[in-house]
Amino acid sequence: MRNLLLPALIFLFIGNKLSAQNGLPQNPEPGKCYIRCITEDKWKDQTKKVMIRPAHKKLAVVPAEYKEVDDTVMVKAPTKRFEYVPAVYKTVVDTIQVVEPYNKINVVPAKLRVSSEDVVYQPAYARFEWKSDIENCKSNDPRDCMVLCYVEYPEQKSPIPTQVLDADASTTSEPVSGKVITIERQVVATPPQVREIEIPAEYEVVKRKVLIKDESVEEVVVEAIYRNETVRVLEEKGGMEVWEEIECNLTDPNVLPIFYELGSARITPESRKIIDEKLYKLMTEKPLIRIEINAHTDSRGSEEFNLDLSQRRAQAVVNYLVSKGIKSNRLIARGYGEAKLINECSDGVECTEEQHAKNRRTEFRVLTN
Repeated sequence: MRNLLLPALIFLFIGNKLSAQNGLPQNPEPGKCYIRCITEDKWKDQTKKVMIRPAHKKLAVVPAEYKEVDDTVMVKAPTKRFEYVPAVYKTVVDTIQVVEPYNKINVVPAKLRVSSEDVVYQPAYARFEWKSDIENCKSNDPRDCMVLCYVEYPEQKSPIPTQVLDADASTTSEPVSGKVITIERQVVATPPQVREIEIPAEYEVVKRKVLIKDESVEEVVVEAIYRNETVRVLEEKGGMEVWEEIECNLTDPNVLPIFYELGSARITPESRKIIDEKLYKLMTEKPLIRIEINAHTDSRGSEEFNLDLSQRRAQAVVNYLVSKGIKSNRLIARGYGEAKLINECSDGVECTEEQHAKNRRTEFRVLTN
């Protein structure tokens, strides 16, 4: 049992003196075994508000307003006509403005640029982790083979598409000239002589548009758009050392009586039930322990095939436990193929099916952190 009873005997003889030392279990019981565990970081989800489009203005031009008026324009002045010597006229041209000028307003739209913002879903962190080589440990005390490493984990982030306001909306104006027309009229060049005859004036009605309200700008505020993103925030720092009471034999390889289809790594329904009773129950009751799954084959078939098959079978057990909510960092899958036979049934040795079956096994053991 890898000398795991030795710490129990020490606890039996020394008692409370040993538990009073720093770094050892408090109030140990004789015959009990303990493994050193490291508490995990606790995270919580937090909602972060990200602006994906800033607030800006929209401008619209309100057209100018006019009213029509009728202007009476004299196109021929009154005069006199004389008998025998009529009056002599000449033609003149008058310019009349029928549309007054105004200022035209042009809108320059706001300019938005595509950008992105990195949202940190999980900040960088670091923690102490124990590593040991229990199989190559030559000391009776497993702690002599432990190494404390400070492991850093980088932050995890993801880009979020956003828009950035380069230039807000604005206006420019330009003058627009009005409209004029020309009218020809006759004026007297030489008055009549002899007898005066009154000639009345002649008039013409001209329709004209008068500006009563110039063009203007109407402003509308476009609100900013936000999106809520869920990020992970460290709620409680882990890395604390605690001692977990464990059955002493669980740190040795224990055969897990599960079976697979021939040449397959698919777990049968009967095997799932055994995994639930043996491993899932243990890992939920002891949430800090880590377990190693080892799979072995018999010597029949090639070494490459057997090694790959055993690794897939061990990984299948790990995947099943992960699917039930066990964290993957608490599980290790190792396939040994035919490298660790427990009897003489190697290549070229005739053995019964029962002897070969002893080598086809899946084992588990609790790892000492």
